[in-house]
Amino acid sequence: MTVFLDTDIAIDVLRARDQVILSKWSALVASGAVVLYSPVTAAEVWAGAFPREHQLISVFFRPLTCVAADYETGQVAGEFLRKYAKSHSLDIPDALIAAAAVQSQAALWTRNRKHYPMTQVTFF
Repeated sequence: MTVFLDTDIAIDVLRARDQVILSKWSALVASGAVVLYSPVTAAEVWAGAFPREHQLISVFFRPLTCVAADYETGQVAGEFLRKYAKSHSLDIPDALIAAAAVQSQAALWTRNRKHYPMTQVTFF
């Protein structure tokens, strides 16, 4: 199984906000699943980080795999934006995350499924 983390899940795990999420995270890590994330997620996490969280964030991301945002990712994200920006208020970060998840054939783990109306996106 391959899972793609959305920013909200990464923040919930890092800040230990929700025991259900933490339990699912523990099970996912124990299963040996491949866990991917986007540079967008890293940027959003770091943008909201408190200095006391910096070391924890570095340790959190270390065993995960960052999926590069390349030309194809941008093209797919652009197609998503063209189709869903007006009707679903899709923004660039979510379009890039969705495109990377689709290209990686990974299930997106998010609490904000309404941000991802694309039929190509599968969810964890």
